[in-house]
Amino acid sequence: MRSDEFRDIPPTTLADVLGRDRVMDIGVRPLWTPTPRVAGPAFTVRCPKGDNLMLHAAIYEAAPGSVVVVESGDLDYALAGGNVCAVAQRRGIAAFVLDGLIRDLAEVREAGFPVFARGVIPIPGTKDAIGEHGGTVRCGGVEVAAGDIVVADEEGVVVVPHARYDEVLTASRAKLAKEEAETLDDWEQAHRVRVEKALSAEK
Repeated sequence: MRSDEFRDIPPTTLADVLGRDRVMDIGVRPLWTPTPRVAGPAFTVRCPKGDNLMLHAAIYEAAPGSVVVVESGDLDYALAGGNVCAVAQRRGIAAFVLDGLIRDLAEVREAGFPVFARGVIPIPGTKDAIGEHGGTVRCGGVEVAAGDIVVADEEGVVVVPHARYDEVLTASRAKLAKEEAETLDDWEQAHRVRVEKALSAEK
């Protein structure tokens, strides 16, 4: 399984193929732009309320190319800062996707490390509580299992179940090929027919 095969597929296409329940809510968004598209297997983390120890440990355990996905216990403390993001980047982690907050955004932006999260706060959490790595977490309203493929860019974050890798990749490539072969005139004509049919049905 090569998750980089999904790097050429936009989240918009994946959302069409997978449906709403595999798309994170709009609160989990890129914290700096323009953010490059990332795609990688999820390394899942659960952090208890007010504590970020398990994310800090994850940067040493996650394999290069992983997207670290975190379920946070609150929105009152930062899960990571500039140094944690810098070490994660140096160790080859593709991105953070956090149902929580970070700090030191200017440092993260300058380094070019992709972070998708709910926002920024200047105060860090503690590093005392043992959480979990490798379990199923909930991030942005989506259930994410370890090894699921996370694809994210400025359009949003989509999670491809690892058991559906081949099916979704094939369907997404077919959809992209069809769209690339269609001219704007073709699209407009078909679109107008659909709209007029829908309007007629409402009468």
